[in-house]
Parts: sequence; C-alpha cells; structure tokens
Amino acid sequence: MTANTGDGELSHPTPCGYDRAAPYNRCIVVRTPPSPIRRFLPVAILAAAAVLAPAAFAQTAAPAISPAPAADIRQPGGRLVLVLPFDNRSGQANLNWIGDSFPYVLDQRLTSAGFLTISADDRQYALDHLGLPAGFKPSRATTIRIAQTLDADFVVIGSFDVATSGPSAGRIAVQAQVLEVNQLRMSDPLQDSSQLARLFDVENAIAWKVAQQMDPHFAVAEQTFLAAAGGVKLSSFEDYIRGISAPTADERLKRLQAAVADTPDFPAALLALGKEQYAALQYEDAAATLAKVPATDRLALEAAYYRGLARFNIAKYAEAQAAFAFVASRLPLPEVVNDQGVAASRQGKDAAPLFQQVIAADPNDADYHFNLAVALLRRNDIAGSTHEVEAALKLHSDDPEAIEMHARLTATHGSTANLKAIMSANGFDPTTRIRRTWSEAGFRQAAFQLDQIRAIQMAALPPTQQASQYAQLGTDYLAQGLIPEAEQEFHTALAADPNNAAAHAGIAQVRERSGSNDEARTEAQASLKLAPNVAAYLVLARLELQANQLSASASDVSSALRLEPRNSAALGMKSALVARGQTLP
Repeated sequence: MTANTGDGELSHPTPCGYDRAAPYNRCIVVRTPPSPIRRFLPVAILAAAAVLAPAAFAQTAAPAISPAPAADIRQPGGRLVLVLPFDNRSGQANLNWIGDSFPYVLDQRLTSAGFLTISADDRQYALDHLGLPAGFKPSRATTIRIAQTLDADFVVIGSFDVATSGPSAGRIAVQAQVLEVNQLRMSDPLQDSSQLARLFDVENAIAWKVAQQMDPHFAVAEQTFLAAAGGVKLSSFEDYIRGISAPTADERLKRLQAAVADTPDFPAALLALGKEQYAALQYEDAAATLAKVPATDRLALEAAYYRGLARFNIAKYAEAQAAFAFVASRLPLPEVVNDQGVAASRQGKDAAPLFQQVIAADPNDADYHFNLAVALLRRNDIAGSTHEVEAALKLHSDDPEAIEMHARLTATHGSTANLKAIMSANGFDPTTRIRRTWSEAGFRQAAFQLDQIRAIQMAALPPTQQASQYAQLGTDYLAQGLIPEAEQEFHTALAADPNNAAAHAGIAQVRERSGSNDEARTEAQASLKLAPNVAAYLVLARLELQANQLSASASDVSSALRLEPRNSAALGMKSALVARGQTLP
C-alpha cells in the first residue's frame, strides 16, 4: 500500500484514468482517486453555487478577485485551444527557449480573448499518452492525434527564424497556423517579424492574428494586445522560460531567482519561484515570495493556495486558513474549501460547515467524509460522526485510521459518558486531512465554467442591464491593468447596448493606454454625447495636457470635478495643471 504522509494524502501521486470528455480532470494527489468525470462535477456545482448563491460562501473573510473574463456564449464553435511550442529553424540551439515561450504568451492572450487554453502539463500528458518524447516535433497527422487526445477544438503550430547576417541580422520572423480540428482544416500562414529585442511585440501580434483566425468576430484591437506585455524585461522573460523548463531543481531555482531579481514584480516568475521553494521545503521563503504576487493578478489564486500550504507546513494555521479562504472566496474548489476547513480545525475551530459544503458538491471522496467525521466527533456528535466514517469506509474500505475510528465509535454505544477516554486510548488522535496539490488545469476549467454560467445569467437580463454589468467588468479589469480583458468586456457591453456611455469611455481609456490617441479622443467624445461622465472627461484632459492645450484640459478637469468633486484622478490632474500655471475655470 502507498505510504501515507500523516495528513491523509499520498506521498506520491496516484495515476488516474483519462476521460476524453473531460481532458482537464485527471486527479493528481488523493487517497481515493475519483474518476475524471466525477472530478468535473463538483467543480461545476461549486462554481454555480458561487454565482447563484454567493451568500453561501460568506464564511470566507478574504476579499474577492474581480471575475475572470466572460466567455462570449454567443460565439459559435468550441473554445478549447492547444498551443504547441514553435519550431526553432534558426539553427541556433541557444534560442530554443523562444519556441517554448510562444505557448506561454499565446495562452495568456487567448485566455484574455475568452478561449480556454490547454496547459503545458496536459500537453505533456498527451505526448506521454501517445508514447511521444517531450521534444517531439509532430507532423500534421500526429498534431491531429494530440488534439483529439485532448479534445481540442483548435491547435496552433508555428516556427521562427532569426537572421544572423545581412541587413536583417538580429531580426526574428515568425509563422503560425491554426488547425481547426473538427474540419481538419489548416489556416494560411499568419506571419509577423521584428527585431529580436521586440519579441513580445511579435508574439502578441501573432496571438492577435490567431484570435482573429479562430473567431472572425473578435473585436479587440491589435494595438491592445501589443500593449499588454507589461514591464517584464526580455532577459527576465528568458530566465523565466528557461527556469520553468530546466531539468534540475537547482537550475530551476537559479533561473527563476535571476528572473525575479531582474523584474521583481513579474507575477509568473514569482509564482514559479515560490513553488520551487515550496518543493525544496523552503516554506518561509516560499510564503514570502508568493505573497508578492498581487491580489488582483490572474495568478493570485494559485499563489495564495501554495502560500497556504507553506504556512500550514510550519504550523501557522491561521495564516494558512486566511490564504485558503482567499482562494475559496473567488473559486471554491472542493480541495480548497477542504483545506480551509482543515486549517480551521487545527486551530480548534468548528470546521464541520465547511466540510459539509464540500461533501454537498463532491460526495464521492472518502477523505472529505472522514474530515467531517472528525469535525462532528469534536462536537460530541457520535451518530453524525459514525455516519460519516461509515460513508468514508464505503469509499475506501482499507483505510486503517477510519477503521479504528469506527471501532471506537461503536464501542461508545452512542453514549458520550466515556467518549473521550475511548477515543484517545493508546494515543489515538484522528486528524483532518489536507490536500497538497493544486491543479492549474482544473482551476482554469472551473473558472471557464464559472464565466459561462455568469454569461448565461447576464444574457437573460435586458440589454441595458447587460451592457451596464459588462462595462463594470471592463472597468474592473482596467483598474487591474488587464487591458485586453477590459476591451473585450467593453465591446460586449456595446454589442448589447451601443449607447452605453461607460463602455465608450472604457474603450477610450484602452485606446489611450495603447497609444492610439486619435481613437481615444473619438471614443471619449462619443461617450460624452451620450452622458457626462468623469472617465471620458479625464481621457480628453490627459490628451489635451499631453498636447500642451492647457486651457482645454482645465475645462475638462473642471467638468469632471463638477460631477465628482472628490475624484482623486481629477484632483491629481488639477494639481498638475496648477503646477504648470493653469487655473481651472
């Protein structure tokens, strides 16, 4: 029998079957592996519950993250995309990392466009499943087999070359194609090129062209994708890509530490480094690193989960509970809510409601029933504890701790008189069991389901209400610096109601951030024609200030302050104008 670590999980992953209907649902580290299709069900149930009845999760005191971008349910066809590493045709082996970087960048951009991308882990699973090595360069036929194994709707393949001499020396040329799996149809080549130092621009441009190929109605501007790279240095990005694919733990740590040293606020590198430190049992360092991932970043949930595990492993249970609660407040996966309950129980708190919540979503997991049995035992609820431990044994009949617990409960004959003495004899002390594995693929699938549930709900609203809610989502994304996601929501708002002033103002802000000043001005003016609003006035004020049109800028700031006298951005603009000798009318 596989050794137990003492907290209820296996010391090594337990392999599970593969289900083509749910390729993301391979269980990883559990005592009694549920089938893949059953793993998807609790995710969907909890995701739906989080949307339909958020009060049910009010126990989670941590702040919630803004929702992930809503998948546009009005678009036809599937949305599951597999991006394969691009082939290096430069003849320079030291540039292989660039080929590995394309799935990372394209996955990010396509996710922001409402597609569901297949993770590197599941891509590797497909290669293993087909008996192919990790660095295998698939033919078209093999690409189709990989896509069918993962049930992908689209596959993106590509190659790149870097000139070493002549007038194009140092220039990277990229070609990508999209395979539509159901139609067995390959797109024409999608191409882009630039100096190697502008790799981000090339990858984002290719991502935009791929999104356009898969969804001809995709409305986000190419310039928005180009502006989405953030402030990551190319050298840091190289260290990150090399780090996550390095063959040894030492090399991974060194590369990721270098990436973070070069760009301290690089969320993906911080997450990867924190996970490496966690794997190396450096729990304090891991928790400190993971805490640097901003709470509004798309990686914050995974970072918080591993931070919770790091704190749990050094018996800082209150901090662990807070970290798990933060994750559960956004996406209450069964394993996350379970760990929140375990951390609470280790502090002597009553965690039964949390375990009951998990079992309601996933009744076929032995450990969840065992945890509830322990929690009910602490309430002196012999009948309830017995019922739950019997449920655990039906699912996992050879669990020695559950067998012993059941025997002792039976020995009480339902009386609490000698309960403590019977249960604790010979040092027996059943404890709740934590899960120590985060499934990125499972999380992303659950998030996608949550987005679709939200989109279905919003589709039932009158168009003006739909537009208002999508515009607010866009504003939330804009505040987090998620520019493509924001523009996607603003376009969806305008599709529902072309006269939504907030959506036009939102697109004006997006255009301003991407450097398209003329379009920003046009959208801001369109917004103000529909309704006076601070956001549009401030876009115009900033553009006018940039053009040294101080009087016009002051007039727009004044209009903004009449609407919201305490608006911090408008007050900041006022101060900037006063500093340049311009007073407001």
